[in-house]
Order: sequence, then structure tokens, then C-alpha cells
Amino acid sequence: MIVVVLSNCPPALRGDLTRWLLEISSGVYVGKVSARIREHLWERITASVQSGRALMVFSANNEQGLDFKVHRHQWETVDFDGVTLMRRPTAESKKPTFVKKGWSNASKYRMGRRRSS
Repeated sequence: MIVVVLSNCPPALRGDLTRWLLEISSGVYVGKVSARIREHLWERITASVQSGRALMVFSANNEQGLDFKVHRHQWETVDFDGVTLMRRPTAESKKPTFVKKGWSNASKYRMGRRRSS
């Protein structure tokens, strides 16, 4: 079983997916297809989604019983001790990290001790 969620996608892609899956809500598609068809659908989705976003959840033979793929999504997949989770980016993770230039306090203290000896 697979679930596909599309946001801001062209109408042609939505119509194309209705050939294989049922649209249960606007942009949400559900169906049961083989792994080969699922991979083919994912290739078609990523090729024609343009500026939109796509998310696919499908059943898999692992501890969770499911796996997912994302395309142009703000949230990112993270492996946490063998369990795949979705992490929402925080404001802190979006900030660029700058390294302070100059010597650290520990190195200044160490140099001061060397000079005084």
C-alpha cells in the first residue's frame, strides 16, 4: 500500500496519478501497487512536480513496517537508531554557523603561561 501527498503540483500530474491511485482528498492519493510500479510512479512524480512538493509513504519489510520518500520538502528524513523519522527544521538549524576568528580562551591562557615561565 502506498500514500502519496502532493502540494503545489500541476493538474496533469494529478490526473496522471488517478490512473493508478485513488484521490481521497485534494493532493492525497492511496493505492496498492507493486514495488516496480511504485518506483516508476515516484520517477514520474519527481520529473513532473516542477516547483511543488511530494511525499510518498509505502509499506516495507522493516521494524516500522513502512518507509517514505520526500522530494523538495522542508522536513528531512533522519535515521535514529534504525527508525526513520521526519525532522522539522528549526530556526536555529537555518541560521548560518560562524566560527569566531582568533584564539580561544584556553589557548590564550596556555600562551600566557608559557611566556611567564
